[in-house]
Amino acid sequence: MVLLVVIGGLLLAIGILGNAVMGAMDIFREKMTKDGSKTLLTAGIVVLTLMSNSAFAQDAVVTASPYFTRLSQTSFYLLLSVIVLELAVIISLLFLLRYLVGIKRKCKPKKVVAAGKPRISWWEKVNNTQTLDTAAEAGQNMGHNFDGIRELNNPTPPWWKWGFIFSICFGIVYFWRTEISHSAPSQIEELAMAEEKAAIAKEAYLKNAANNIDENNVTLLVDAGDITAGQKMFISNCAPCHGPQGQGVVGPNLTDDYWLHGGKINEVFKTIKYGVADKGMKSWQEDFSPKQLAQLASFIKSIHGSNPPNAKEPQGQKE
Repeated sequence: MVLLVVIGGLLLAIGILGNAVMGAMDIFREKMTKDGSKTLLTAGIVVLTLMSNSAFAQDAVVTASPYFTRLSQTSFYLLLSVIVLELAVIISLLFLLRYLVGIKRKCKPKKVVAAGKPRISWWEKVNNTQTLDTAAEAGQNMGHNFDGIRELNNPTPPWWKWGFIFSICFGIVYFWRTEISHSAPSQIEELAMAEEKAAIAKEAYLKNAANNIDENNVTLLVDAGDITAGQKMFISNCAPCHGPQGQGVVGPNLTDDYWLHGGKINEVFKTIKYGVADKGMKSWQEDFSPKQLAQLASFIKSIHGSNPPNAKEPQGQKE
């Protein structure tokens, strides 16, 4: 819809510029008869400008990205190429009109404005307004006077009226597509789809982030769910060597202040991950994900100081 609106607006601009260029062609023909070679050269420059703009349009189409629209790639490129081509035509018409206006200024002297008749600027013509003198204001007076301020018959500019009409037409088409035919999603539906995509992307990010944990960036987990998950893994896999409460059996006691390979969270994580081959402890990195290793290490840190019964004597260095 946006691309079609842009195409329509550019077509309107092309029509206006084309009309202005056609009005200046008579002067161009007179100049051509007087200075054919110079005019021919200028016409060649204009043609080259059109060709360069067309080439620019082709380059722009090639570099356009279709990933921000639900249109097919062919439709997107087609609409985009029309827009770029229209821009090229507008630029070329502007160059041509500028040249023709320059001829008009050289060939025709400026008209002398009649005495007493105000000169209307191009801005006033576009807005359909005019600067009034004291005598002309009386004829445009609407009869509304408040505190010395009089209302004059100064209508709304045409471009504003057409913009207002266009907005109404756009609203009707938008309402029909979103609320009646349901051929396009409404803003609420677009928000819901965007939130759904964001939730999927967030889930994928968290999943990847959970598997990016190693001994350099691991942090102590304090969530009850993580501690419970670590406890289940500990009982199923570590209890034969360290006891179900971490009191130590073949392996050392994990609840006291003494550690053989370091008691910091990253050191415990590293010991579980790589194991200690010379003491019979296997590497668990092939059995558990990085997230699970962090949960297991956090559970071991959580039972520090629990003083279970039948605890094994301290081993290693105190920390």
